[in-house]
Amino acid sequence: MSDTELPQIYLITPPEIELSRFPDQLAAVLDAADIACVRLALATKDEDRLSRAADALREVAHARDVAIVINEHVQLSERLGLDGVHLTDAARSVAKTRKELGQDAIVGTFCSASSHEGMSAGESGADYVAFGPVGSTNLGDGTLAEKDLFEWWSTMIEVPVVAEGALDTSIIAKLSPFTDFFGIGEEIWRSDDPVAKLKELHSAFTA
Repeated sequence: MSDTELPQIYLITPPEIELSRFPDQLAAVLDAADIACVRLALATKDEDRLSRAADALREVAHARDVAIVINEHVQLSERLGLDGVHLTDAARSVAKTRKELGQDAIVGTFCSASSHEGMSAGESGADYVAFGPVGSTNLGDGTLAEKDLFEWWSTMIEVPVVAEGALDTSIIAKLSPFTDFFGIGEEIWRSDDPVAKLKELHSAFTA
């Protein structure tokens, strides 16, 4: 990342959404901030629910020239006219997914705190690699993606990197010089005012 560029916001949906309300919430957030990409990250495996959510949120995102990707569901991504897919199995299926979706699709992957998996994913054709969680959380096995990992990555590797998971303003300020994107999701959706919470977090971005 260059010394003069601020990180960008990579917006992650909540695991559960109410389709009668959430598209309007998303629109308000996209209108209030410069968002690089939206990730549809629903917990459900129900194809109908995923498809209806993807259709609604794609319309909101594309109306604002914002790309939208979906967690894991490669075939749905293509069928529903989304911009790509976010994988959660580190480097394992990047090459296969890239071949399936083609060079124009966005293919990113979550690599926990493993620089080795991140490098393998980049070599396999990933457009970005996500590391996390970066803050304390009871999710996962408790392993954190530390500042040293982002610092090393930003110096040695050209593949863009996303910092995500239990973000707060102090973590953002610490990692900003070494990351390209902050994956922000539950941090704002848990708030009564997602737009205000996003602005608070964004105020901690530094070059």
